[in-house]
Amino acid sequence: MTSQKFCTCRPGATVWLTGLPSAGKTTIARELAGRLRAEGSRVEVLDGDEMRSCLSAGLGFGRAERETHVQRVGLVAEVLARNGVIALVPVIAPYAASRAAVRERHANSATAYVEVHVATPVDVCRTRDVKGLYARQAAGEISGLTGVDDPYQIPKAPDLRIETHRQTAAQSATALHTALKERGLA
Repeated sequence: MTSQKFCTCRPGATVWLTGLPSAGKTTIARELAGRLRAEGSRVEVLDGDEMRSCLSAGLGFGRAERETHVQRVGLVAEVLARNGVIALVPVIAPYAASRAAVRERHANSATAYVEVHVATPVDVCRTRDVKGLYARQAAGEISGLTGVDDPYQIPKAPDLRIETHRQTAAQSATALHTALKERGLA
């Protein structure tokens, strides 16, 4: 059995990446996770789709169900972060009130929280269409697609805004990595 050496000199944190479907949230999170692990940080990526399939299985996509999903993921992230893990959370989280509640949960436990708006225009997301959601919505197969026929409330004052249509995923991860270092979180 091999033992892993982890740096215990840094606190945990939740890094919440919010944005439209296909904005690049998960790509940035996975790129950053690799860098942070290489530096000895304990890191978990709480991907919104993966969390939905297990933690929020059975929930639909109405507003109340989306808010419940965000609160569940927020709780898991806060517990991890409070215990020294950097939780990278690429979750759409379309409603400002839900994101504010997650931030407040972290503030109440004195746990670091960084909100990152992955600000990619819907036309760019539609072109990327990683999961085929935009094509399915255009074909009338699904409705309630965030940013198209369901609202996405753009963060008014995120801790960092990343425009993935203007830089590569590696550059986006570098910008976020730098921001975490500046806050003493990486």
